[in-house]
Amino acid sequence: MKFEDIKSVNIGGIPTACVSRYELAQVIGDYASQNEPKLQAAKLIFSANGHSISEANTDKKYMKIMNSADLVHADGQSVVQFSKWVAGKSKAIPERTATTDMIHDIPNFYQAPIRHFLLGGKQEVVASAANLLAAKYPNFILAGVKNGYFSQAQENEIVEQINQSDSQVLWVGLGKPKEQEFCIRNKDKLTVPIVISCGGCYNFVTGDYQRAPAWMQNHGLEWLHRAMTRPKHLLWRYITTNPHAIYSVLKHMRSA
Repeated sequence: MKFEDIKSVNIGGIPTACVSRYELAQVIGDYASQNEPKLQAAKLIFSANGHSISEANTDKKYMKIMNSADLVHADGQSVVQFSKWVAGKSKAIPERTATTDMIHDIPNFYQAPIRHFLLGGKQEVVASAANLLAAKYPNFILAGVKNGYFSQAQENEIVEQINQSDSQVLWVGLGKPKEQEFCIRNKDKLTVPIVISCGGCYNFVTGDYQRAPAWMQNHGLEWLHRAMTRPKHLLWRYITTNPHAIYSVLKHMRSA
């Protein structure tokens, strides 16, 4: 399977990939391994959840950002459920492909070594996450790390550092929408084949943020776990954006 073979479902105005965790890891691994750097523009991979669907249907600029990706995957279980409403069970997204799983899925499911560059977050967090991943997976080759504390004026220097690392996958954890804007702005400058926006993924790798129990993940309730464990940051966001995401999906379904 290649990027162009992946079918998508329009979820609230965002074409979202119908792909399993294994398939996505294989597609990313193949493209990263077989694509010679500097031959063509990087593939941008963004994530969709209830929050991003709500934001995209509130802010036209953010909708344009999401639709600038080469692939948008279902980071939230709600997106998988929405795809069943839109396309029916037979053509729905098969499973959630959370970014917090993907960073493990690539070395788990794709055996060939791949060089990774981790960008964003606090230096001690991103460095710790990188070292933990490299120690856990022999095929996770660490090409470089860089914290997220830099200005737009410094981006050319950051891009040059990434390009010099000869990395094959770049993880960008700067928070939405900053990370997507960075990816779009620098797509044609980067020589890395794959660029993945990853939010607070590094904090989950290090254990600073805890994943929900498996039963909550399987029932689409990880958002509730996150809201309860980080209420000051997330509770109000989920209370307001989840209902709006449902409304937005239904609105697009009616107008289709």
